[in-house]
Amino acid sequence: MIKRKYYSEKINSGFDAVPIVVLIGARQVGKTSLMKMHEFEGKSLFLNGQDPETYALFQKLSQLEAYLKIYLDQDLQGLLLIDEFQFIPGVSTMLKLLTDKYEHIKILCSGSSSLDILQTVEESLAGRVRVIEVFSLSFSEYILFNDENLYRLYESFDLNTPDTAIAAPLIPLLGEYLVYGGLPRAALNKGPEQKLAILDDIYKTYLLRDVRSYIRNEHFIGFNKLLRMLALQIGNLVNINELSRESGLPYRACADYIELLQQMYIIKLIEPYITNKRSVIGKMKKVFFCDTGIRNMINADFGNIEFRSDKGAIFENYVLLELWRNLKPGGSIRFYRTSDGVEVDFVVNQVFTQYAIECKYRTLDKPLHSKALIAFSDQEGIDKRFVVNRNLNVVNRNVRFIQAYLVDRIGENNPEK
Repeated sequence: MIKRKYYSEKINSGFDAVPIVVLIGARQVGKTSLMKMHEFEGKSLFLNGQDPETYALFQKLSQLEAYLKIYLDQDLQGLLLIDEFQFIPGVSTMLKLLTDKYEHIKILCSGSSSLDILQTVEESLAGRVRVIEVFSLSFSEYILFNDENLYRLYESFDLNTPDTAIAAPLIPLLGEYLVYGGLPRAALNKGPEQKLAILDDIYKTYLLRDVRSYIRNEHFIGFNKLLRMLALQIGNLVNINELSRESGLPYRACADYIELLQQMYIIKLIEPYITNKRSVIGKMKKVFFCDTGIRNMINADFGNIEFRSDKGAIFENYVLLELWRNLKPGGSIRFYRTSDGVEVDFVVNQVFTQYAIECKYRTLDKPLHSKALIAFSDQEGIDKRFVVNRNLNVVNRNVRFIQAYLVDRIGENNPEK
């Protein structure tokens, strides 16, 4: 197993503050592996929340205590790991009682949907829990899963790294990543046929099965149409009226299913950035997918990224995911668009700073400036402006052009311009 340092640090940070840490995210993004690989000085016990014997243990506190004293530690000092904990009835109450009574126990849980988990956590475990969203592999993690030597070289790059220093092997690897996504099982397999088989299995066996348990029988056909339509519209505005009409779903059901897909970490909706300009679009959101491989599976298209008509949209989706993974607490990502088509792809609001970002899946001979990016940034007083592209890593006219490989460096202490 390959360690994902970013999440290990977040888990440790969580346990420094609270006794319970919950990992939440889509199926097959690696939550169980993160739990099993977590380093802990002391005894640990792993339980599967989907096992009937496990949730039988949680019916009485005395019964749970007796079991843990035998299989974990007599004084209940150790790490209790509970995979898919949301399947255990009344689990939050038991975890509250357990951590209130035994101050040295730590509990690491995982869950595959935010539908019920977040409400349960907020109501029953307030002040005792840290929730960590787990995503599919970032591009840097994808490099690590494929080539550790290349990863070490990549880690030495920053926003000052000259264009010519970027390693050539990163170019095809990024193309592969944009097409097949970052689900760990697919990333660990080299050949395209194996990757396709794994993505198909994950999509049909896990994602659709989980989602369909919430879908009314008479809506199955319309829901599948809706899912395909959303896959075709990444980076575009979500018009529920139009989607309802084209899918044949009632408006309310269509809206509910879109929210369901977001709560289950299949899609991500981005809200507009609102200014006092009357022409700004202020209601409709833009849709992206939480993994480009799953999106391409729904769309049934795994063609070479260089020859695809949707390569710009996939690239924009990639940039959004990289920004989202690195978002600080309290931060947000929005887009800016006016009714006459003026648009800035992403506006990142961190607690102490803002970035305006334009995405261009192009090889640039020289800096190519976006009038919309400059005008919007001037209007809103945003000094940090980025154009994410394929090859340039330079500063020109107060805009930083950065290569796609370095998107996760946005937000670091930027060099002086």
